[in-house]
Amino acid sequence: MDILKNIDELLISWGTAPSLADMLDQFIAFALVLIVAFLADVICRNILLKVVAHLIRKTKATWDDIVFDRKVLIHLSRMVAPVIIYVFIPVAFAETSSSTLGFIQRVCLIYILITFLSFINSFLKAVYAVYSEKEQLRDRPLKGMLQTVQVILWFVGAIVVVSILIDKSPLSLLAGLGASAAILMLVFKDSIMGFVSGVQLSANDMLKVGDWIAMPKYGADGTVIEVTLNTVKVRNWDNTITTIPPYLLVSDSFQNWRGMRESGGRRVKRSINIDMNSVRFCTPEMLDKYRKIRLLKDYVEQTEAVIEEYNKKHHIDNSVLVNGRRQTNLGVFRAYLTAYLKSLPDVNKELTCMVRQLQPTDRGIPMELYFFCAIKDWVPYEGVQADVFDHVLAIIPEFDLQVFQSPSGRDFQRVLS
Repeated sequence: MDILKNIDELLISWGTAPSLADMLDQFIAFALVLIVAFLADVICRNILLKVVAHLIRKTKATWDDIVFDRKVLIHLSRMVAPVIIYVFIPVAFAETSSSTLGFIQRVCLIYILITFLSFINSFLKAVYAVYSEKEQLRDRPLKGMLQTVQVILWFVGAIVVVSILIDKSPLSLLAGLGASAAILMLVFKDSIMGFVSGVQLSANDMLKVGDWIAMPKYGADGTVIEVTLNTVKVRNWDNTITTIPPYLLVSDSFQNWRGMRESGGRRVKRSINIDMNSVRFCTPEMLDKYRKIRLLKDYVEQTEAVIEEYNKKHHIDNSVLVNGRRQTNLGVFRAYLTAYLKSLPDVNKELTCMVRQLQPTDRGIPMELYFFCAIKDWVPYEGVQADVFDHVLAIIPEFDLQVFQSPSGRDFQRVLS
């Protein structure tokens, strides 16, 4: 009031009419408030922010460089001008009607609130950037939690803004919204379900960023690259991106290969079909040939000794096939494969390692190799698996066995010729 009176007296002393002086003093006072607010904003942005950034760069810690980054603090500095205007505007418009003054102050409050929410939002993003780089938290759904907090923040901010515009308490608005809760739940259905599903996925340790998951029903087979409030992004092995709502991962089944990566090996379970017509008892000449194979020498000699003792006990001539025990080329081959797998450095010996026969079919006798490769990465794993079966296919003729395969054009040509 004193400021306006002094301005009014100064204008009258300069020869201004009293009625005109009453109008001009308010605009002059308002212009002074705007100038002060503008100067304060310039000082904060060009001086204080630079001083704070300079002090932060001198610290050894890296987290403060992100949290107190200029992009974060600039939102805080934008609050200075509207706060000054809000505080000093009653002085400039002391003689104006309360409704006009109230409207101007409400506009300032809304701007201050939006600026403050922008500052909190930027601060949360900076905190997320810091913690997402930590090794122990990198596989947590931090982005989904960030988005949840952002939704709540802006939802509450929107209610407060509306309450300022209509000049009512935010609590009364929230009470009124209780009646329309069903509509709100319908509007935010995906966000609510995504938030609840994200909590379940995290609490039960079902999914992390970096996990290899397979969900054929939705065309997902690859690595999880991002877990957000509404989507889980999976980079498939063909470099396409599949997005899945989090609640589908809770309500439906999916395969997570993390257990394989954390275990001692990746399973190989593959079989080859042996032609049944090539299976026969071993002759002395065949056994002599097998003894020369390093991996089979001990097995052949020990098995021969056991068989001879069995036949002697039961008074059976070794040359008699009926009711006698003799080695077969298929049995020796199976023993060789078992010894071969256990001799490989890339096979985990502590996990199951075996070679077994499956039920014979019209396509021969399936001989299954079941073992765990210590190398779990996809490309090297496939290389080890291929090397093993390259060797198996190449060594089969040494045991006088044949691989079963359906007749081809070459087979028919050989028969006709």
